[in-house]
Amino acid sequence: MDDSRAQQDANGRVTHLRKRLCEQGRVVVSLVEAAFKAFYDRDAADAAGVSAEDDRVDRADVEIEKECVALLTSAAHGDYRLDQDQVRSVLTVVKINNELERVADVGAEIADLVGKLADPDTRFPETTEVMTNSVLGVARDTVGAIEKSDPDLARVVLQSEHVVLAFKGEILRKAERRVAEGSMSVDSAFDLHELVSHCILIADHCSNIAEQVIYERTGMIVRHMEERWVERPASDS
Repeated sequence: MDDSRAQQDANGRVTHLRKRLCEQGRVVVSLVEAAFKAFYDRDAADAAGVSAEDDRVDRADVEIEKECVALLTSAAHGDYRLDQDQVRSVLTVVKINNELERVADVGAEIADLVGKLADPDTRFPETTEVMTNSVLGVARDTVGAIEKSDPDLARVVLQSEHVVLAFKGEILRKAERRVAEGSMSVDSAFDLHELVSHCILIADHCSNIAEQVIYERTGMIVRHMEERWVERPASDS
């Protein structure tokens, strides 16, 4: 294969990887949305569907990683010449792919709560649904940042993590008061804490993805320091 043909082939494979990653992202957002719906509807059948979709995400995760390894192996053997941006793009796909798979796992765990609730009829604080909607919005923005390679949208995702954490504090304080008043059981409070903890995990994984989007697009490493996000050149990290 001549150099021009080889380069076109390499470019096509990198583009294909990014396309598959975006598809995976959309599936994961749909899974999280379905998980929250199954939870609020207390629908065991829908919850089982989320678990099945998680299996699909797991399979795609393995396939995408294998494609990344195959491409980098070809480049190492001299079949292709990948420039610095392309190598960074492939490595970013690997990292984001892993984070998306973890988001899907958390979504499946939320759906699994449907069959484990101490009291399925317990009404959680109204802020709970506001929080889960916020987390779903963060997940959508995260995938949008991936699809558009948009560092500005990725920065919005990073700032959103603080909002989710604020919801956590408010919700758990309300639950504590309701337990003290006798209007919520301790077991139901534990169920609520588990849901909120899962939401925090999703937001955390989304922040990790946002960091990678910024790195891929700008070459800047993002770190959380002293209550704020700081971007530094990779050479300084």
